[in-house]
Amino acid sequence: MNKKKLLIIDDDPRNIFALVNTLRARSYECLSCLSAEEALVLLETDQIFDAVLIDMMMPDMDGYDAIPLIKKIPSRKSTTIIAVTAQAMTGDKEKCFEAGADVYISKPVDVDKLLVALSKI
Repeated sequence: MNKKKLLIIDDDPRNIFALVNTLRARSYECLSCLSAEEALVLLETDQIFDAVLIDMMMPDMDGYDAIPLIKKIPSRKSTTIIAVTAQAMTGDKEKCFEAGADVYISKPVDVDKLLVALSKI
């Protein structure tokens, strides 16, 4: 079985650290970026990613702006995008889906929910 490769985009290194350690312990390969701009450059390459986990609230470019740009990259049209956000108010989940996210996970991240979502990719 090939390891699934994930790209984690979050402006908070502590969130990346926690997610990477949790996911690596479950045999996921993880790469991370601290900004959406950095991630878009990486996603333009032929590097393979099975899913992208993106924080929706980041300075400069947030997930709502970044997801449509990721989906415009021809090789990323079918890449699963998981919105990971502390925005858990009424309507936030719908806003994530409208932006193009495939899965919505609220923070603090429920690892079991995340693993169920990742098991489907």
